[in-house]
Amino acid sequence: MAPVPPARHLLRAKDLIDARYREPLDVPALARAAHLSPAHFSREFRRTFGETPHQYLLTRRLERAAALLRTTDRSVADICLTVGLTSVGSFTTSFGRAFGLSPTAYRAAHPPATERARIPTCVLRAWERPSRSFREDSWPRRL
Repeated sequence: MAPVPPARHLLRAKDLIDARYREPLDVPALARAAHLSPAHFSREFRRTFGETPHQYLLTRRLERAAALLRTTDRSVADICLTVGLTSVGSFTTSFGRAFGLSPTAYRAAHPPATERARIPTCVLRAWERPSRSFREDSWPRRL
């Protein structure tokens, strides 16, 4: 049996972050998933992916928060807690650094989803057609 490359173990931890970003994840838990010591895991993760595990986790959380800001009308505090962060102040600061706008300004810069929703033309035309009754007695009978 051939040994598994170290990057393969790191992908386990990365997948864990992607799937469970809402949960409190720390380096020891991620290192256990990768079957590495915490210090070695942190070094290898940064060398392989170009950012620390904490930075990667924060990026995933902020990306999800941005999507929620664009598509929902939930409060900033609620979104902060939903994505796994505990401090609204830290969330606002981190979000501003990542996106260049505060969460409230970001939401204002993106119109609500209902204004952007595109309905296919074929559906619109079908909806605009005059309604017909499809009862059996309304159809011409052929013998």
